[in-house]
Amino acid sequence: MKEIKTPRWNLDSLYPSLDSKEYKNDIAELEKTFLAVQKHLDSDKTDFSTWLNSYLDLLNKESYLRKTLGAYAYIVYSTDTTNPVYMNNLNLIDKYDTQAKQLEIKFSTILADNKDNLDDFYKKFPKRTEYKYILNEIIEGKSHQMSNAEEELASKMSHSGANAWSLLQGQIISNLHDENGKTFNELRNDANDSDPNLRKSSWEKEVSLLEQNKIAFGAALNNLKAEKITLNEKRRWKEAIDNALFNSRLSKETLDALIGAIEDSLPMWRRYFHAKAAILRAGDSTASKTAGTKEQKGIAFYDLFAPINPPRTSKQNSTSQVANESIFEKKWTFEQATECILKEFYSFSKNMGDFVKYAIENQWIDAEVRAGKVGGAYDEDFPKGHQSRILSNFTGVFSDIITLAHELGHAFHFSCMKDKDPVFYNYPMTLAETASTFAETIVKQDMIKNSTGFDHMQILDLDLTDASQILVDILCRFYFEESVFQARKTNELTADDFCKLMSEAQEKSYGDGLNEERHQYMWAVKGHYYIPELDFYNFPYAFGQLFAASLYQRAKKEGQDFSKTYEILLSETGSMSCEDLCKRAGFDITSKEFWKSGIEMYAKEVEEYCKYSDATN
Repeated sequence: MKEIKTPRWNLDSLYPSLDSKEYKNDIAELEKTFLAVQKHLDSDKTDFSTWLNSYLDLLNKESYLRKTLGAYAYIVYSTDTTNPVYMNNLNLIDKYDTQAKQLEIKFSTILADNKDNLDDFYKKFPKRTEYKYILNEIIEGKSHQMSNAEEELASKMSHSGANAWSLLQGQIISNLHDENGKTFNELRNDANDSDPNLRKSSWEKEVSLLEQNKIAFGAALNNLKAEKITLNEKRRWKEAIDNALFNSRLSKETLDALIGAIEDSLPMWRRYFHAKAAILRAGDSTASKTAGTKEQKGIAFYDLFAPINPPRTSKQNSTSQVANESIFEKKWTFEQATECILKEFYSFSKNMGDFVKYAIENQWIDAEVRAGKVGGAYDEDFPKGHQSRILSNFTGVFSDIITLAHELGHAFHFSCMKDKDPVFYNYPMTLAETASTFAETIVKQDMIKNSTGFDHMQILDLDLTDASQILVDILCRFYFEESVFQARKTNELTADDFCKLMSEAQEKSYGDGLNEERHQYMWAVKGHYYIPELDFYNFPYAFGQLFAASLYQRAKKEGQDFSKTYEILLSETGSMSCEDLCKRAGFDITSKEFWKSGIEMYAKEVEEYCKYSDATN
C-alpha cells in the first residue's frame, strides 16, 4: 500500500526550541511576572479601583505567558513522548499552573472583601465593564471555597485519595489484555470492525475482564464519589450538579430544557436502533441471535458502532460501487481531505475558509503518524501571535476528515477571540464543543446532501451513530451519575450496586432500542466518572451537539449572512453565561423548543434511514 504523505507542523513562529533564547526569556519573564503579581496582591489597596485595574494588566500578562509556554511544552512532548527532556520540561511548566491557582485564591479573597467597590471601578475604568461577569464569577466561586488551610489540606490529601483512586482505574484499564495479549483498548476498538463475530467476541472479553476486576473498580468509584460529596458539602454546594453547572456557566433551567428535549426524542432514537439492527441482520452483519428480530427489535450493544453493509440483494453493490469507489473504502490523501474541508467551510463563511487555508499554508497541522506521538487529535491555542496548532493521526480513512474538521473548528473559535484579553480565552466546555461540532456538522451535512446510493446511507448512519452517542448515551451517563450521587449520600456502594444503577440508566435511556445484550460495566470503562474535579462530564457534549445543530438549521435559512452572527457569538464565549451569550445571538436556550429545533435535523435523517431499513427487509 502506498504511504500517505502527511505534514508536520512548523513551530518557529512560537519558539525555535526549548533551548532557544526566546523560550528561556519567556520563562524568566513569567517568573518575574509571578513575583510582580504576588507583590501587587500584598500592596496597598486604598485606591481599590486603580489597584484592580493594575492587577488585571498583570493577570493578562501572566495568562499570556503561562498559556503560551504550557501549550508549547505539551505539543513538543506530544509528538515525542519518549524524550525525557520534553517530559521533564512539561513537569516543570506544570508547576506554574499550581502557582497561578494559589495566587487566584488569594485574589478571590481580596475581590470578595472589596466587592462593594466594583461599581466605582467600572465608572473609573469603563473599558473594564467587559470583566463584570468574570469578576462576579470569582466572587461567587469564593463563596464555595473552604478556608485556605482546608483547601490546602484537601489538595494534599487528594494525592492519596481521589487522585489515587482515579489513577488506579486508569492503570487497571491500561494493563488489561486478553489471552492473546490484545489490550483492553484494542478490544474496545473492535466495536467499529466490520466483522460481526469479532465485535461480539471482543465485547464478551471486555465484559469478562471488567468483571474480573470489579472489586477494584467498585472501590475506586465508591471512595472517589464519597470524597467529592464531602467536599461539596464543605464548599456549600447543595448538589454535585450545581458545581458542574457553575463550571459550565449554565443555569439549571437550561439543563432541564436540554435534558427534557433529549428525553422527548428517545422514541425516535429507538426507532433508529431498531432500523440499524434490522439492516445489520439483513446484511448478515450481526453475530447476535436475537437483535433485529420480531421478538427483540433492539440492537446488541456491541453492534452500536458497526458499519452497515449493502443488503444481500443490492444490485448497486455490483455496479455503481465498482464504477465509483465508496468514500468509506477510498484512501484519502491529506490534500484531498483538506480540499474537502475548505470547500465546505467556504460554503458557510469566507472567513472560516480563509482561516483554514492560512492554517494549512503556515504549517499549523501535524498529521503524520509516527512512533512516540500521542494518538487521537487535539487543537492547542497560543496567545503568542494568536495562533493554533492541530495534531491528528491521519491515515486516509473517511473519519479522519471529520476529526480534522472538528479540530479546525476549535482553532477557528480561538481565531475569533483575537481582539480579546487573554483572561477571556477560558470558556466552558459547553461552548468549546459547540464550535468544533458545528464545523463537523457543516462537512457531514453537505456530504449527506451530495452523496448518492449506498455511500449516502453510510454517511447517514455515521452521522446518526455519532449523534445517538452524544445524545442517548450521554443521557444514560447523566442518569447514572445522578443516581450514584444520590445513593452514595447514604450508603457504601459495591460493584454490583454500580452495575444495577448502570442497567437502570441504560433501560431508562436506550429502552428497547437495545436487546438483552447490554453492558452493565460501562461505569468501569468511562474515565470521565473518575476525574475528581469534574462531575457530570457528560451534558456539555449534548449541549454542543444540539446547539451546533440548531446553529446549522439557522445558517441554512440565513445563508452567509449568519456567519457574522456566528463569529460574534464565538468571540464572546469567555465573557458571559451561556444564556446571555445565546440571547445576544437571538436564541433562548432556556426553552425546550430551542433544543428540539436541533433534534429536527436528526429526525429527518432517522425517517429516511428507517425507510431504507424497511426496503431492505
